[in-house]
Formats: sequence, structure tokens, C-alpha cells
Amino acid sequence: MTDTTPGPDRAPLCLVTGATGYIGGRLVPELLAAGHRVRCLARSPGKLRDHPWAGRVEIVRGDVTDEESVAAAMNGVDVAYYLVHSLGTGSGFEDTDRRAATLFGARARAAGVGRLVYLGGLTPAGVPAARLSAHLRSRDEVGRILLDSGVPTAVLRAAVILGSGSASFEMLRYLTERLPVMISPSWVGTRIQPVAVRDVLRYLVGSARLPADVHRTFDIGGPDVLTYRDLMRRYAAVAGLRRRFIVSVPVLSLRLSSLWIGLVTPVPASIARPLAASLRHEVVCREHDIGRYVPDPPGAPIGVDEALALALRRVREARVTTRWSSASVPGAPSDPLPTDPDWAGGSLYADERERLVDADPERLWRVIEGVGGDNGWYSFPLAWAVRGWLDRLVGGVGLRRGRRDAARLRAGDSLDFWRVEEIERGRLLRLRAEMRLPGLAWLEMYADRDEQGRTRYRQRALFAPRGLVGHAYWWSVSPFHAVVFGGMARNITKAAARPATSPGSAP
Repeated sequence: MTDTTPGPDRAPLCLVTGATGYIGGRLVPELLAAGHRVRCLARSPGKLRDHPWAGRVEIVRGDVTDEESVAAAMNGVDVAYYLVHSLGTGSGFEDTDRRAATLFGARARAAGVGRLVYLGGLTPAGVPAARLSAHLRSRDEVGRILLDSGVPTAVLRAAVILGSGSASFEMLRYLTERLPVMISPSWVGTRIQPVAVRDVLRYLVGSARLPADVHRTFDIGGPDVLTYRDLMRRYAAVAGLRRRFIVSVPVLSLRLSSLWIGLVTPVPASIARPLAASLRHEVVCREHDIGRYVPDPPGAPIGVDEALALALRRVREARVTTRWSSASVPGAPSDPLPTDPDWAGGSLYADERERLVDADPERLWRVIEGVGGDNGWYSFPLAWAVRGWLDRLVGGVGLRRGRRDAARLRAGDSLDFWRVEEIERGRLLRLRAEMRLPGLAWLEMYADRDEQGRTRYRQRALFAPRGLVGHAYWWSVSPFHAVVFGGMARNITKAAARPATSPGSAP
């Protein structure tokens, strides 16, 4: 078995799964800063190429449910991080998590990996597994599977993680800022022990150097134990808001409360539901043994007020490196843009627009790269808003995911109800729809020059229908394309021709 202690001239190699996600995307640069070598296993390696650390890591294509790709990724690995889970994926996720964890542990043992590190969820003391939420129960089971793999394993169990862009923080932020008076579910009175994402990352990095005989779970949390109601009030104080009035009632079911969260916050009901379900029981650390192996520096663990202030500052300064939506939305289409019009034996509908621009291509590109989020979509704001609301009503992500960065995009970024599938900086932005649709949809925007050297804006909306319903959908919305897509092309080119970018909802 490989010793995880690095030799004098060899840094340990760490395999990171879930590198396109919220925690994994932040862990990679921390491991590099600590002197480790890093290999990332990703289903879509292209999503990692624009990260600032991409050139310093090895990126391999694969999936934790595919034995061949996992076996190849484990070759030569000293420490393997398991940072994937099936939050919000619907029925059958427990079987998928179980199968993936079993495969991961078996291939790690066969490859002689020296340590596994898993970030799971903190489970309440004395509560039978049958009474836990399905997602918390599954995460607990994954931890036990990895502990039984025959490889020294550290399972870190956290409750609410506070950090800019985390699903827990975004849920807390929008609920508190938008609702000065709340009629809330009874779980707002449950005691929790939040932990700052900085401390989570510090414990994860430190776990790579644990002695080989350390094989166990660790509870990780911050110094404060409080109710969710208190957490919302602490957020209000840190954010400079007026005191929030919160009244809890027992009649709001888990389904109703998750729908309520989905309507008020950017977090869709499919993700809000397991987050809310995990708050039904008290989740407080029963030990802090991790501190014996990964000593806390002065001022750590970080308290709730400081964690909230740090996260809020990152949001306000637009320096959020990863978000809860960094990972692909469960159930969202991931097929690349088809190049054959008869792809999969079906049709590929297109709405194409082209306009000349009285500006250089660089100026046009800045407008293109700035679409979405607070800038809007440069046409008929009400139509986009209604489409977003309709998407949320049927369980989709809606428009409120916004942008990770106000000015720059990178491959894999979520952008309202789109995801950046391809970006050729200065020339092409291709977005893939993640809204609920009877087919697959893309939106392309180009900045280039025509044969006479004039700046040209090109735009294509593409739709590959699924069945008769898909065809009917396209023909039912096509009468509105002149307003929505035509207006978009017109207003983007107008914005590029002006000295300063106008709001995206320009008439």
C-alpha cells in the first residue's frame, strides 16, 4: 500500500473527483498551494480549461460510475478525494451513489491508493437511518462504504457550509434579504453548527497527510451552535438589514417549504428539498478530533459572523470562484451541439440573425460576454422573466442563477437557465439550455468581421426537438422569435456601438 507521506523529492499525487463542483473547484488550487500534484477526473474536461489552475493539473475524462475510467484515473495516485453526490437527481440516486462509491473504493484498493478522503453530511445523534432524509442517509452510506473499502479513509461530516456561492449560503441570503417577515417551516427552530468553507478546505487539504493508521469519521463545524432562525437574524445583522421577524408553523410540509424556497431563492426546489430535509433534525458536532491532526490556526475555526461577512464581501466584490450551480444540473441535457442537421434522425430548427456593428469586434465581444444576470438579455424583459418563472414552476432552474462573474465567463459556467458550452474569447459564446424543454436548445453569439472588414454580429438559436411535442413547441414559440431574438440582436449591436454598456433590458 502506498504511504501518503511524501518523500523528500516527490509530492503526493491527489485525485480530485467533482472538480467542476463547488467544493472540488476550490479544493484544487488549495492542494496545489500546499505542494501537492493534482489529477482531476471530470465527465466534461472542457469545463475546467478556463480555470486559472487548469495548466498546473492533469485532467482526465471519466465518471465515477465507469469502472474503466476510474481504474485509469487511480494509477499512481496517493490520495483520492471523493467529492461527488447526487443532490437533487430524483429517484434512483441512492443506488447510483452506492454503486459509484463501491466501485471507487474497490479501484482505489486495487491501485494501492494510500488514502481516501470524503466530504459527507453530519448526521444527527440517535436518529435511525430510516428517519433521515434520503440524501443524508445516502451520504452517510457512502461514507461507510468507503470506510469498508480496505483503504485508509477519512470521512469529514459537515452540516451547513457557509461560503460565497454555496447552496446553503444562497438559500440563507435570499430568504433573509427578500423576506423581512417570514411564515416559516418548523425546521427554522432546529439547532445547527455551520462551518465556513475556508475551514472545510483546510481540513480537506490537511487530511491528505493523515497518518496511515487514521481510519474514521470526523465531525467538522464552526464554534457556533444556533438555530436556523438565529442564523437568518445573524445574516441580517451582518448585511446591515433591519431585524427579521420569523414565525414558524408546523403546517408547512417539506414539499411545500422546498417549493417556497424555490420561488424565493435561486436554489431550485429539487436541491432545496434535500437541504431543507437535512434541517429537520439537530446536526451538531459530537467531537472535534480533526483538530488533533489538522491543528486550527489562530482565529479558526471561523465563527458564523465572520463566515457570513467573508462570503458577503466576496459576493459584493464579484469574486465568487465557484458556485453551487458550478456542477451540471441533474437531468439537464449535456449533449454537445450537433453538427449534422439530421442528427439523431431528427430536425434541427434554427433562428439566425446577422447585423453590422459600428464598433470594433473587441467592443462587441465585451457586450456579448456580459449578457445575462443583472445585465439581462437585451430584449423583452417580461418575456424572459415569464419564461424563467414557468421553468421554476415545472421544477427547472429558472433565471435567478445569474452569473458567477459580472464581466467574464468561462466554459462550464451557469448563466441564468443556460450553461456555457463553448467560449472562444473574442469570437464565440455558445450556451446550452438547462431549462425544461421537449428537446435540446443552444444559443450562439459571434463577434467577427465580414469580407469588407466590417464588424459583424451573428446570432443563432438552435433547437433539436424531442418527439411530436418538441416540434409543436418550436412552432408555437416561433412567432415570438422576431421580438425576442430579433430584439436581442438589435439591442446587443446598439449597446456595442455606444460608449458604455447599456442595461441588458434596453428597449
